Amino acid sequence: MHGELILRPGKERSLRRRHPWIYDTAVARVVGKPARGATVAVRGADGAWLAWAAYSPDSTLRARCWSFAESSRIDADWLTARVRAAVARRAPLAPSSDALRLVFGEADELPGFVADRYGGQLVVQFQAAGVDAQREILAAALADATGTDDIYERSDSATRKREGLEPAAGVLRGNEPPELVPVTEHGVAYRVDVRRGHKTGFYIDQRDNRLRVQELAQRLAAKAAPRVLNCFCYTGGFSLAAARGGAGNVLSIDSSADALALAREHWRLNGFAAERAEWREADVFEALRALQRAGERFDLIVLDPPKFASSHHHVDRAARAYKDINLNALRLLAPGGYLATFSCSGAIDVDLFQKIVAGAVADAQVDCQLLQRLAAGEDHPLSMAHPEGEYLKGLLLRRL
Repeated sequence: MHGELILRPGKERSLRRRHPWIYDTAVARVVGKPARGATVAVRGADGAWLAWAAYSPDSTLRARCWSFAESSRIDADWLTARVRAAVARRAPLAPSSDALRLVFGEADELPGFVADRYGGQLVVQFQAAGVDAQREILAAALADATGTDDIYERSDSATRKREGLEPAAGVLRGNEPPELVPVTEHGVAYRVDVRRGHKTGFYIDQRDNRLRVQELAQRLAAKAAPRVLNCFCYTGGFSLAAARGGAGNVLSIDSSADALALAREHWRLNGFAAERAEWREADVFEALRALQRAGERFDLIVLDPPKFASSHHHVDRAARAYKDINLNALRLLAPGGYLATFSCSGAIDVDLFQKIVAGAVADAQVDCQLLQRLAAGEDHPLSMAHPEGEYLKGLLLRRL
């Protein structure tokens, strides 16, 4: 322990509910001179001990709590035990895919640490000062828990800057990763670019939702091979799922030529006929309007856009963007068709997202049922004390 944070009166309430974040506005004073990432004791205004936390002097999120047990010692043994437990909890998911999230930050009591597995390749992100200071211990623990020593770092998100940390990417342990790492998910083959791909290379969090889209395509195909539209398709995950479910034609739209090239390769790799697919490099907002003007209709539409709101300051702008794409997608949806729509913006909560989509339904003047709320897979659990961890949310609608 290298210092103490003394909170302002009343600011201890969230910690007593085991919420792991402490903002700068909650801190009355700092005792000692703790370094960035150092473990500090957190005390209430009355001096009562509350938690052990990692100190981040450059961030408005001034500290992230490691433990709410005073008997804990935040050392190599403690950190290693958390990594081992996180990896063990994912073991039952291995039969579904060899692309899994093994550690998910606050939900696994390792705030700011993310670890993904792609076959025999591990990819990590150190998104907070505390875990960055413990990077060698955490990497060694992960290698030991998985039996895999090839670890590539992708600590290149904007979160690092807010923590006063420079972006970092490259081999952390073991060998250089191959150009593309082969993985399989529910029988579908992919190739993952862990160096340059989005996030750590792939949207692992959508695994269960891709399977749901496959099931919907199968349901529709029982009557006639459905026509599918996949917007913001990236490397084609939802497109492949729909094809595996029996889609007759899949139109996939993305603004990245590189992503579309890999999506085409995935299509070929899985043996789907080329004539069942159309790939379009375009701005989705404009493409949706162009499809309307052309009088197009689709039986199944997927909207999986990038993060529109990077913080609470951008919520209004993001809400308008979500409203726009959902409104125009609904106008393209055939009666009896399905819309799977998502938001990965943490600043847009589940209730707000549903209100935005409901507004789009009203403006489109169509009748829709909400069949299911969609979320990230089991390897992306949500700590009940930390609702902010629920960044991915989705809705499955059926047009009447």
